[in-house]
Order: sequence, then structure tokens, then C-alpha cells
Amino acid sequence: MRRNAVAVVGAAETTELGVIPNTSQIQLHADAALNAIKDAGLKLSDIDGIATAVETPQQIAHYLGITPTWVDGTSVGGCSFMLHVRHAAAAIEAGLCKTVLITHAESGKSMIGKLPRSIPADSLQGQFEAPYGVYGPPSMFPIPVLRYMKTHGITHEQIASVAVFQREWAAKNPRAMMKAPITVEDVLNSKMIAYPFRILQCCLVTDGGGALILTSADRAKDFPNKPVYILGTGESVETPMVSQMKTFDSSRAFTVAGPTAFREAGITHKDVDHLMIYDAFAHLPLYGLGDLGFMPHEETGQFIADGNTRPGGKLSMNTNGGGLSYMHSGMYGMYALQESVRQMRGIAPAQVEGAKISVCHGVGGMFAASGTVIFTNEK
Repeated sequence: MRRNAVAVVGAAETTELGVIPNTSQIQLHADAALNAIKDAGLKLSDIDGIATAVETPQQIAHYLGITPTWVDGTSVGGCSFMLHVRHAAAAIEAGLCKTVLITHAESGKSMIGKLPRSIPADSLQGQFEAPYGVYGPPSMFPIPVLRYMKTHGITHEQIASVAVFQREWAAKNPRAMMKAPITVEDVLNSKMIAYPFRILQCCLVTDGGGALILTSADRAKDFPNKPVYILGTGESVETPMVSQMKTFDSSRAFTVAGPTAFREAGITHKDVDHLMIYDAFAHLPLYGLGDLGFMPHEETGQFIADGNTRPGGKLSMNTNGGGLSYMHSGMYGMYALQESVRQMRGIAPAQVEGAKISVCHGVGGMFAASGTVIFTNEK
């Protein structure tokens, strides 16, 4: 993909975030989509490409009354939307469509019209993970973090500091679910969920959604909002988590998606002004910093504990508060993308002054997939 050839011209989340018991999952999709279309100054009839995950593109198209010429239903977990951005950019460049709507929504808390997620008994996860009690994020993510801590000398206090500093960012965000200040001691004394994770190190469970509108950079200049250009993208998939017994101290999908995006963007780590790393659990930003190449894994815990990612630090990270304090409806990648776009537009509640390049990195399916999108506000 060529640098700066495609831009985000519309971005919005659902009107409400949090607990929305009177709205079904597909209605949340529509709410986010209509908000993003309005933000772009478009009409539904202007959309000729649709991408979504969990819900199918045909369901969203039918519900909105759109007949697209290009669709993408890639669903690899929470980073699916990073992959959608990459695929949509390629489709626009190839002339398969002109204006792409990417939607996400989940009734993760209220469970209104939420599609069930099942693990077939004959699947790899059904055969080799679920029978042994490894089922779902709270029981799966603690496995690699213990190896990571042992291998790289990461402490409980360092991982707890991720939640503390992201809460500081959340305190600046009126739409964040959790704003009250917390300390490392608060985190380590909170309710145990699955060792070593306590409840303040686990993502929120909420309702909500978001949507993006992409078009060519040539067309973007005619839209009402300042375009946010796509500088580079990367994606990768990996084997199921428990099959990665030899790689628990790293994610091979991370080490493919991130460097691919950096090469495509033609930037170095020193060029990055703003960073979003998917944080379903508090250890993921450490993995991200290491696997993306910002620093050796041995340094990630101390880097965060020293306050380098908190407001006013060297590297502004997860500035909306992240999945730990902002919101997390089940698949967080869309909300990370929304914050990167806000930062590049200069309208984020906790705006990073002078930010020109934002890296947005996601994980999906318990390390089974990864997607990276690098944005810039300069053509």
C-alpha cells in the first residue's frame, strides 16, 4: 500500500458507552455507523464498501439499506478492525470501492441481541485447550504472563503500574467508565480473578461500538474534517495460545504485524508521538512495547513503572484510558483506532500536544492474531 494514499474522513463511537440495556447489538452497529457517516458529511447511499466482525457484512448492509461493491467479514478477535483498515485501504487503492464503512459494536454487558461465541468440540481449541480448563481470556492470558515475568524479570508491581497510569489518562476523558485515581497497592489488593491478575488488571465489560469511514486521499480534501492519513499497516495470525508453548515470552504475530507497518510507513520508533496498544489485560502493553521493537522486553516493565507512558511522560500510550479504564465491549481494537484518529485530528480529551504520528496496535484471539495501523495528520 502506498503511504498517505487513503485517509480516515469519518470516525465516531456510539452515542452512549457503558451499560446500554435498551439497545440491541445490531442497533449499536447502526448508531455508530450513522454517527461516523454524519461526522464525514456523507449519506448512507455514499457507502459502497462495508467491513465488520462477528456480525456479518450482509447483516449490517441489510440493516442499513446499503448494497456495497466490496465487503470484508474478517473476524480474528479484537484486532479485526486493524485488519479491516488495511484491507479497505488496499480495496480503495485497487478501485474496488470508493468509500468504506468499518463498524463494530457489542452488547458485551447487557447481552441484548449479542451473537453467541461457541467453541466447537472438534476445533483445535475444543480438543486441546477447553478440556483442561483453559477457556476464555481470564484463564488463558495468565499462562503466558507468568512465563514472561520469569523470563524477563518483570514484577507484579510493574504490571500493576500499567493500570495505574492508564487510569490517569482516563481521568482526563469524560466518556471513560473508570476515572477515580488508583495506586499500585490498590491494584495488588483488588479481587483476585486468575493468578496473577486481579480485577483492576482486567478489562472492563461494557456495551458500545464505533465506526470509521475511509476514502482515497485525493477525495479526502473535500470532506469537512481534517483527514487522517494511513501511513502504514501490518497484519499476521498465529497458532492458538496453548500451541505456542515455546513462545510465551513473545508473540510471533506481534513481531510480524508491527515491523511490517513500520517498514511500510518508513518511520522509526523515535518518530512515534502517540501509541495505542490493546490492553485487554495489564500485561499486553509490555508485550507490545517489546515485540514492536521499542525496547527489549527486559526493559518494558521498568519503563512503564518509571512513568514514561503516563500523562507528561516520554511516550504517551493508551491515552483514552484503554480497555482497563475507558471501555471494553469484548473486542477493543475499534476503540484504540478511534483514539488514534482523535489524537491525529487534535480533538482528543487528553490531547498529546504536537502529535503527528500515532501507532495503533492490536491483538486478537489470545495472541492468535495481530494488526497494526500507523496514522499521520500530515500529507
